[in-house]
Amino acid sequence: MNRRQLLLALAASGAAACLPRLALGAASPRQAVIGAAWRGPNKSDPYFAGALVADWETRKLAIRYAVPLPTRPHGLLADADGGLLVVGVRPGTWLLRCDGKGDVTQQLRVDEEGTTARLNGHAVVGARGDVLYTTETDLKTGRGRIGVRDRRTLRKLAEWGTHGTDPHQLLLDREGHLIVANGGVPRTPADKKYDLHRMDSSLVRIDATSGTLLRQWRLDDPRLSLRHLAWSRGTGDADAILGIAIQAEHDDAAKRAAAPILAVLDGEQLLVPTRANDGIGYAGDIAAAYNGGFALSSNQAGLTQLWHPGAPEKMAALVRMEETYALAPWNGPGKGGGVLVATALGLVRAHPTAGPVAIPWPKPMALDNHWVLLDES
Repeated sequence: MNRRQLLLALAASGAAACLPRLALGAASPRQAVIGAAWRGPNKSDPYFAGALVADWETRKLAIRYAVPLPTRPHGLLADADGGLLVVGVRPGTWLLRCDGKGDVTQQLRVDEEGTTARLNGHAVVGARGDVLYTTETDLKTGRGRIGVRDRRTLRKLAEWGTHGTDPHQLLLDREGHLIVANGGVPRTPADKKYDLHRMDSSLVRIDATSGTLLRQWRLDDPRLSLRHLAWSRGTGDADAILGIAIQAEHDDAAKRAAAPILAVLDGEQLLVPTRANDGIGYAGDIAAAYNGGFALSSNQAGLTQLWHPGAPEKMAALVRMEETYALAPWNGPGKGGGVLVATALGLVRAHPTAGPVAIPWPKPMALDNHWVLLDES
């Protein structure tokens, strides 16, 4: 793989074709620092988390730091001074924190906490900044849990139910309460799916101070697993809607192929705005995108699509490349609207005022499910 291959693939993909082409503003940032997780090109290669620096002028990516990980990671959170908090993949047994130099400052083994709960791959910081909430599953009962942890020490302070099973991503709403996606998939302690006819996926709002259930929503089709979450705008924006990436679990392949991949929570209404999908029924990641919309990646289809509330019945191709997966919103020269897309070949940047840019990976590497923008300048 080289830069020419990536540029040719980008040109063939029609990346950002649905975005308006405007002049590049003079205030466009020169670089972005992205927190990411990856392994080498082979499935047996070790995993790392770290910071990648994208230089938009030279079209080069550099690894600022790389931290070896115990096993495969999943969710990442930006931490102080360019550091990261990394969560082990489901059923996760570790949390790891590193600083902006790549030094590991904390590593917690949750299987040594004296409970049967294991991590489900995602975390979010509370509104006051003092606690960390983690999605977990009690391996003994199979029920979903929220771990309430001291943000500084990572020590568990409390444990609440999610009123469902298989909780995955969680975010805060504008009141500081928790919004949790219960994926609803029954799983063994070894993470093997079973009895899918018993699926019960739901979206819940939970009081962030007491763990009390405030509201619960379900879609009509129980085989649609609600997985990843993103706000279309800042949570303080009254016009913000919540996007939920869906992964279909139907036994019938034709039903999976026709399944929707996006649900939205608009006010107090959970709905499926469009049946347009990826032909597979599997949205891997979701991120805020242009003017209140969402980008949804489908790594199995090699496709990232754009949905916009102004045309809610449609989806438009944003990037067509192998293994389009991790997504992150990128501010760029405007007030947001851009998306950073990880692909098999490298990073693709799309923005309504800047047009597409593609940069190959600095060395052979396979990016994991998620990444996060740490800084831009």
